[in-house]
Amino acid sequence: MGDEVSGTGFTREERQRYREKVQLCLDVFERMLSTTHFDAEQPMTGLEVELNLVDADYQPFLGNMAVLEEIADPAYQTELGAYNIELNVPPQPLAGDASLRLEASLRASLNAAEEKANRRGGHIVMVGILPTLMPQHLADESWMSPSARYQALENSIFAARGEDIHLDITGVERLATYADTLAPESACTSVQLHLQVAPADFARNWNASQVIAGPQLAMGANSPYFFGHELWRETRIELFAQSTDTRPQELRNQGVRPRVWFGERWITSIFDLFEENVRYFPALLPEVTDEDPLRVLESGAAPRLQELRLHNGTIYRWNRPVYDVVDGVPHVRVENRVLPAGPTVVDILANSAFYYGALRVLAEDDRPVWTKLTFPTAEENFHECARRGLDATVYWPGLGDVTVDELVLRRLLPMAYEGLDRWGVDPAVRDRYLGIIEERAKTGRNGAAWQTETVQALEGRGAPRAEALRQMLALYVEGMHSNEPVHTWPVP
Repeated sequence: MGDEVSGTGFTREERQRYREKVQLCLDVFERMLSTTHFDAEQPMTGLEVELNLVDADYQPFLGNMAVLEEIADPAYQTELGAYNIELNVPPQPLAGDASLRLEASLRASLNAAEEKANRRGGHIVMVGILPTLMPQHLADESWMSPSARYQALENSIFAARGEDIHLDITGVERLATYADTLAPESACTSVQLHLQVAPADFARNWNASQVIAGPQLAMGANSPYFFGHELWRETRIELFAQSTDTRPQELRNQGVRPRVWFGERWITSIFDLFEENVRYFPALLPEVTDEDPLRVLESGAAPRLQELRLHNGTIYRWNRPVYDVVDGVPHVRVENRVLPAGPTVVDILANSAFYYGALRVLAEDDRPVWTKLTFPTAEENFHECARRGLDATVYWPGLGDVTVDELVLRRLLPMAYEGLDRWGVDPAVRDRYLGIIEERAKTGRNGAAWQTETVQALEGRGAPRAEALRQMLALYVEGMHSNEPVHTWPVP
């Protein structure tokens, strides 16, 4: 979904041809679901971590190309913002002590990347929104990574809107401003968790991911500040939705669907989501390839379905369907896009253990939770958790309205323990990571809570907001490098 495109503008003819090709790809995909073997015998998990770059004064460092040149590792790639890079972790199974080995390798990789970034004047920070990012850092064209894909995406979004983007987010404080570029979207840095599944199992895993998205977000919230304002506990959710909205106000009033989308219904097949993509969303990057997917399929090979994949990559579901081909064999997976980056590697692995464990039990339940929970209620839970984090109250079947910490401790953590056992995770590994989630729930301190408590303490000593954010980020980076869970970090 990060594939490059060849140009930054598209003709009307290209858009028409692309629509026809996407529909052909959809038809071929539907046929594949009933006739083709998909790789699912040994389910794999995947991880992507988006990272921020800062200078020695903890301000955004707009030098990702120089840093990537120094790192010289294909696992590290560009992101939209020139102060962002992304780390892609090779797929692996969950069983045994794989997560411990992943923790060690992630720390080693990030430490090596940090050392190389230092040579170019940069430092790496894992956080949902960089707290020191201010409007002046995004005021000229240097904010964007040099990429035809990113420029084409910006051109298409603003052509569809026909006007500047109005950001209006009310949380603890309110931010209201306008943007004439996609720059605010670049502030949103996340962790993406992938789970490969059999096509027949996709729907129940996607539905379960939607159910757990709210509590998952509340536990991992780490984005309370944007442009110097304290907003939502996970401001990234609303900022991403508003900053990529292709709809002017009139289309929103008509109920036209947004491109950042929780969804609108429980599904029965992965095909439901791809069909919605084609039915509801105009193309943003209508680049057509030479592949004839039907001919490829009939030859006995797996088509790439590039147009369908590229289109899917411009529709930002919080749980996204993915079709891919590796070594000539197709597979599908759920891409969980809910979580922010950071605060530490061990926190990220704890978040992933909680997700994969709870997901396994929810998806395999004989009477699934989503049969007793309306889809709009799941969406309300999601946005309530984004706004309030660990202070959120959600609805859960059998419990009614319940605080999210109580829900986690009473229901979801026991599920996660059982789910990791079903995955074959070593008990010591299971206990290490889920113990962190338990302590977060008991202390009420995730990354967002630590950030806001620390800024309030620094402001109480007389520091203006911008300086308090800078000092907080300096302390945050210390904690990040310690790899101690965020709930243990001291507040000054």
